Amino acid sequence: MSQNLAKKQAGEKAAQYVESGMTVGLGTGSTTAFAIAALGRRIREEGLLIRGIPTSSSAELEARAQGVPICTFDDIEGRLDIAVDGADEVSPVLDLIKGRGAAHTREKLVASQADRFIVLVDTSKLVKQLGTKMPVPIEVIPMAAPVVLRTLKAMGAAAALRLGLRKDGPVVSDQGFWIIDAQFGPIGDPAALSRTLLEIPGVLDHGLFVGLATEVIVGTDTGVEVLVRKP
Repeated sequence: MSQNLAKKQAGEKAAQYVESGMTVGLGTGSTTAFAIAALGRRIREEGLLIRGIPTSSSAELEARAQGVPICTFDDIEGRLDIAVDGADEVSPVLDLIKGRGAAHTREKLVASQADRFIVLVDTSKLVKQLGTKMPVPIEVIPMAAPVVLRTLKAMGAAAALRLGLRKDGPVVSDQGFWIIDAQFGPIGDPAALSRTLLEIPGVLDHGLFVGLATEVIVGTDTGVEVLVRKP
């Protein structure tokens, strides 16, 4: 299976859900970039009238490049109609691990404010249990990093500060915070772990998205499968 083709299929399917007049949360990452490109094409070719709230500086740059009008929460009243974003892992009940792009705090805010949160993945992101492949990204204030690392290791996690590529030092989020990646292994109760992590002083947020996704679009070479969260 071509991963890029699968991502493109998922992204273009998500763009079909968007209608004129909607305000759309725009996620971060390579899969969502295909959705943003498809929205830009619909704006140019169909006259689609939408506004987008990006989840990162990267998503904002992508949206502007594709001609998608940008707004903020100051510019709207009420909730978003739809948010689209990728994921690093998706469980059978559609819980997620996100944050490989270090944008999970803003992504979670946007997802929580959307009537529909549509997640775009290829089949490699489907797992039987969260934590099977990916660590949980945890965004922390820099001063707290040593304390949070010690706390996570006491919880049994293999935890490390995420370092930048082609730069010296840690990855820095759009908030100016650092990212710790914590590998817990298969996570039996994501909701309980989510609560525990949020109680650690110095933690801003983490990459466990529990109960937020309404649909997951799984792209393949030949089309898509849409998974819907059970009520």
